[in-house]
Amino acid sequence: MSTTVELIVSAFLLMGGSFVLLGSFGLLKLPDFFTRLHAPTKATTLGMAGLLIGSMIYFFAAEQRLMVHELLITLFLLITAPVSAHMLAKTALHHRVKSIKRTHGRGLTEAARERQVPSFSEDRSQ
Repeated sequence: MSTTVELIVSAFLLMGGSFVLLGSFGLLKLPDFFTRLHAPTKATTLGMAGLLIGSMIYFFAAEQRLMVHELLITLFLLITAPVSAHMLAKTALHHRVKSIKRTHGRGLTEAARERQVPSFSEDRSQ
């Protein structure tokens, strides 16, 4: 394997590892649920994509064939992480999880909570 390929693989692995580390650190240190949810869905997803792309390049250079497994895992992670984060946030809104005063968009969360309450005042027999 050439030195250029090794440098590219190393760059992807270092980038991916640093994003995973930052996402994990953010999960531990951020103050409330909504800000904690942001760290793993953004940084860790990007980090895992970097690690898997580095693995794809390495095995492509070493075995001279395309590894589809890593590509499928990367696509699956990039598709499912935002969906699961959205569902967690909606559940937190439904259960009225508290957020700190410094969290941006507090007005939006209150508006979303008000929209979730069903209005039973309307006549449903029509």
